Amino acid sequence: MLEHDHLSRFHSHRHSLCQPLYQSPRHPLRKPLIVALSALAVSSFGISSMAAAEDTPPAQVFDLTTWKLTLPMDVDGDDDVDEISVGELQSYQHPDYYYLNDNNNLVFVTPNSAFTTPNSSNARTELRQMLAGADDAFGPKAPEQNFALASHPEADRYAQIGGYLDATLRVDHVAERTDKPDRAAAYSVVIGQIHAGKDEAVLAQDNGFGHGNEPLKIYYKKFPDHETGSVFWNYERNLEKDDPERIDVSHAVWGNDWSGSEDPGEAGIALGESFRYRVEVKDDVMHLTFASDGHPTRTFEQNLADNVGPDGEVDEADHPHGYAGDWMYFKAGSYNQCNTKPESGACLGTGVWETDQQHGDYAQVVFSELDSGPVE
Repeated sequence: MLEHDHLSRFHSHRHSLCQPLYQSPRHPLRKPLIVALSALAVSSFGISSMAAAEDTPPAQVFDLTTWKLTLPMDVDGDDDVDEISVGELQSYQHPDYYYLNDNNNLVFVTPNSAFTTPNSSNARTELRQMLAGADDAFGPKAPEQNFALASHPEADRYAQIGGYLDATLRVDHVAERTDKPDRAAAYSVVIGQIHAGKDEAVLAQDNGFGHGNEPLKIYYKKFPDHETGSVFWNYERNLEKDDPERIDVSHAVWGNDWSGSEDPGEAGIALGESFRYRVEVKDDVMHLTFASDGHPTRTFEQNLADNVGPDGEVDEADHPHGYAGDWMYFKAGSYNQCNTKPESGACLGTGVWETDQQHGDYAQVVFSELDSGPVE
């Protein structure tokens, strides 16, 4: 369907940013008791909010009981990125990359030059949905950890059909230096995703699924000399890696899509400006809502079980059944889009955090609300 300027869920296209898009009683956006106790401690004992935040794991403020964390480092020296399991995450923080700020907001920081996952050239400090929670009996590919579309032939095996992801956030910083400024992903960070599973067993069925592509990536991009940045979302055609038609189809929200280089001006989102997104996958349809004070609310719909875009046009190059045979999961955080491979020349950075921070070679995203769960 075509983009709409309003959604019936909202009373106005200029809601106060202190109100979430949607709050589930099952997965509250915040843990109010913890916040209340923190406030009581500050008033009663004179503890500064900064000190309280530094000593508080993010999971004590945000409900992270169905998330694990990927970090842009390899502390244990096993030549793979470090991951923090669901259970470990409940008491984990990192002073540079993953912490609460003085407002008890969740900060994700990712240097340009850092360790990456095996299937990516871009570093990340990012949460990955794990629907079975801290139950160690299920690996990340298990149906109990992931969701599927209603059209999936074995949909009833999965933890849920679709789901939602709500976030209120701001982007404080994106990479400022690159030798390839014309690269579409330059100066950008991915702040939310739906990721399909890369699964050899599914690939072996030879139905065109299991490639591990991404039906949704939400971006923020800002050129260094621009006043504001753009928010846009990409849909990746569900094709094998070497297929030249496997590209991202980009859709502008505020400002440009990822191919635009004009300064968005007042139509864009500034660094440090708060905005919200809601991703809702219901049955087979992905519903997207973007809202920010002073900007029009934007909504999009795309059926993920066919090859019809949000404009209603058939994309003959895409898989005719979209992602109907894949299992999926949400991701949220800071997925820095600077390519870290030395031969790419895409990003500048030393790999020494203090130096890279000084030079602006990093991305930083701050979430004030983060919520996920099943669709009612």
